[in-house]
Amino acid sequence: MMEYKSLLTEKKEGILTIRFNEPDKRNALIMEMRNELLDCLDRAEDDEQVKCIILTGEGKAFSAGGDLSALKELQPLQGRKRLQASQPLMLKMLEIEKPIIAAVNGAAAGAGFSLTLLCDLIVAAEDAFFVQSFVNVGLIPDFAAMHFLPILIGSQKAKELMFTGDRISAAEAKQLGIVNRVVSKESLLEEAINMAETMAKKAPVSIGLTKKIMNQHLNRDLRVLLELEAQGQDICFQTEDFKEGVQAFFEKREPTFTGK
Repeated sequence: MMEYKSLLTEKKEGILTIRFNEPDKRNALIMEMRNELLDCLDRAEDDEQVKCIILTGEGKAFSAGGDLSALKELQPLQGRKRLQASQPLMLKMLEIEKPIIAAVNGAAAGAGFSLTLLCDLIVAAEDAFFVQSFVNVGLIPDFAAMHFLPILIGSQKAKELMFTGDRISAAEAKQLGIVNRVVSKESLLEEAINMAETMAKKAPVSIGLTKKIMNQHLNRDLRVLLELEAQGQDICFQTEDFKEGVQAFFEKREPTFTGK
């Protein structure tokens, strides 16, 4: 496998493990990481030795979501282009005919939470948590969360999590049907590897086509949502509330929103 700046990769016995490797930023989904992940998945797609893929994070977080420090000075339409630039990654995760397991350690926040929903299975450490934190900085959910979260848990509960920005524990996420398994943090990767090994021994064409057909059936309107998401987020990036939300985040205080 290639060496990357923001990812660590290991291929062993048919399983490709990809680690987000920006622990100082709590594995925020910086653009370089997104581009590297797309490249890595492209290569995995063409690698017949890879039967299953695991995504996890180095350090104390799976991913804290978008890189707020890079979003503060976006000009009109730049936000839309930024979201559009990530769409090939989202679609690749859905269209690659190999199962992807998210092994969630620590926080899966904002786009980090959304990204787990693009995976086929989720195993979480007991101390992991999930939060649709966009509203806390004046943004709308992105990375297709408005499509996938309602499918998993229903519109009413999805709206509650998105409107409040409340965090839920790994146990609550399992109860809601977001997470497949919850294990101790010490055995997280071992459990993910066990799941991957089980799938790696199954018929790859069968699994690949099952994933492809299910996703094509369930996600027919996804591309429409992605464009609406990009437009809506671009509007939010220009608001005073977003600027206040980001400043409050870095100052570790509650934001004061005005609707402007």
